[in-house]
Amino acid sequence: MKHLIHFIHLGRRIVSCAPFLFLLAASAAAWGADAIVFTPVVGIPQVPAEITLGGCSAVAVDDQGEIYLFHRGKSPIIRFDASGKFVRAWGDDLISKPHGIRVDKDRNVWVTCTGHHVVLKYSPEGQLLLALGSADKPGPGLDQFDRPTDIAFGPRGEVYVSDGYGNSRVMEFDRRGVFVKTWGKPGNGPGEFDLPHSIRVDAKGRVLVGDRENKRIQLFDGDGKLLDIWTGVSPYGLEIDRDGTIFVAEALAHQIVQLDSNGKIVHRWGEKGSAPGQFDGCHMLGSNSHGDLFVAEVDGRRMQTFVRRR
Repeated sequence: MKHLIHFIHLGRRIVSCAPFLFLLAASAAAWGADAIVFTPVVGIPQVPAEITLGGCSAVAVDDQGEIYLFHRGKSPIIRFDASGKFVRAWGDDLISKPHGIRVDKDRNVWVTCTGHHVVLKYSPEGQLLLALGSADKPGPGLDQFDRPTDIAFGPRGEVYVSDGYGNSRVMEFDRRGVFVKTWGKPGNGPGEFDLPHSIRVDAKGRVLVGDRENKRIQLFDGDGKLLDIWTGVSPYGLEIDRDGTIFVAEALAHQIVQLDSNGKIVHRWGEKGSAPGQFDGCHMLGSNSHGDLFVAEVDGRRMQTFVRRR
């Protein structure tokens, strides 16, 4: 049976991939009508020839649809327009071992650097606006990080940092970068972490923390009070789309998992490989206002774009 698919979106042609679509459709049927089906796009982003991608650790999309890719190579922050065309790149001077990237409501670009143990805030043009942490001085102090992993933003401008590999805690700052509070400690009990690897804030103001090695997502209110614990996933990356749907990148399983707002697994998709729709170490992910997904792969050294099937 032949499949011809002619979606036109973002100015590029979507891959016709019958086995991939068949697996997604089968998964959607198995898990229920709420499963969202995506198709992979060829040609987004358009990485210039002078940049060789290293491990792609994270991707974020601003409210205008512009895409920011964070990778472990020359010019680690790469900005593309909404069609995937290259705009500019920067970050060689201050960044060592990129990890997480997010864009706030003012289109400022925040990144975590596990090599220098800092969180950096840039303008969309690449101007450094703020630096948090003590560069090259990891530790448990309130002005220190130890390999921070990700950033999230609260409804009143709060900045949450998952201080992941060394400290196993969440750090909260105000919009100016002034320390507010911290919570969490190493362990596997409620409110404890074993590598908080990703963090997001949903429309209800709940802070979702991907507790990677404990294989769970813990939910807190804005003051750090534990609200719930969701098990059944190994969260490397977390993303919440325009509708409140939660997506999890499971790097070791090479899959993306869709959750509902109560943490129920709706369906999962993907397998290891280098073809469109397959993954090799899917690490973190982002989404745009259309509900499309962008997935960064560390081992695959690429970013894939997935258009929501309409």
